[in-house]
Amino acid sequence: MSKVDGIIEIDGGQGEGGGQVLRTTLSLSACRGMPVHIRNIRQGRKTPGLMRQHLACVKAISEICNAQVKGAAIGSTALEFIPSSIKAGNYRFAVGSAGSSTLVFQTVLPALLMASQPSRLTLVGGTHNPLAPSFDGIQHAFLPIIRQLGGDCVAQLHRYGFYPVGAGEWTVTIKPLTSFHPFVLATRGELLNAQARCLTAGIPGHVGVREKDRLLRRLKWPDLSIGISQVESLGPGNSIILQVDYEHVTEIIESHGALGVSAEKVADNAVDLLRRYQSTVAPVGHYLADQLLLPLCLGAGGSFVTGKLSEHCLTNIAIIRQLIDVPIKLEALESDKVWRINVGERYCPS
Repeated sequence: MSKVDGIIEIDGGQGEGGGQVLRTTLSLSACRGMPVHIRNIRQGRKTPGLMRQHLACVKAISEICNAQVKGAAIGSTALEFIPSSIKAGNYRFAVGSAGSSTLVFQTVLPALLMASQPSRLTLVGGTHNPLAPSFDGIQHAFLPIIRQLGGDCVAQLHRYGFYPVGAGEWTVTIKPLTSFHPFVLATRGELLNAQARCLTAGIPGHVGVREKDRLLRRLKWPDLSIGISQVESLGPGNSIILQVDYEHVTEIIESHGALGVSAEKVADNAVDLLRRYQSTVAPVGHYLADQLLLPLCLGAGGSFVTGKLSEHCLTNIAIIRQLIDVPIKLEALESDKVWRINVGERYCPS
């Protein structure tokens, strides 16, 4: 990081070199009123530069904080972003592709939690995408923790959006924080409930039936805990959502169908991911770990225990450290398989 004419320079190619560098930088820039210039955007990807979903993030956060922006175009590898004041409102943001609408939400949420009035967002795009939290993950795993931190967000899904058509739609109301509460999550607690949903849209009905059969065979869960749903979507799609509710946390596991991938393989992937999560004592999964970092850094701090730190998570931490002066300590609890992330002075003993 460096400063040129008061603008903070961020290398978008550092770490895993993906869109998280862009999203975290924009969120913190808006929340703290810091002008930034990001170069080498998504340098670590096969096709560098802004794609539609990244451009949607830029346009959304720039509208919310009335930013001056240079370089906001498809394929751009550099962006200058000069924020102004955050304003609440009734916003509608469309990705324009099957790109993840939940990542747009993650970009703008911190700023709207700091607004002076409630806001309502309508988001259009992918809702159940590979490599991004699904709407289910936002609703059942992430937003309950935002409420514990002092926020109040209520989300409702109106239409599913699967790759490659996208066009899912959901709304969320966001009441700003009056005060931040510290957050500590060290254990899962007792398992309270486990369920699965096999979602299909515009594909043969036997797919969901085969997925359920495979899940029943491998998980040994009760038949009634695994449902099959034909859902509304403008394009075909298939996702399996596993939800495990513990005393202190809910984890959402997702597996998405694709052309040439059997129903059994989609189900097997979901089970394997669940078993990987349950193979350690860590309550926070890898998606949730990324999502918690900004709220804790911008709020009253806290700590949580998660699994092996991904390059994505480490890159996110590196960007936060470059932009704001909040201590983040990483503490290995079980070799490199379980880590405690401590955020804020009171949680980072020297």
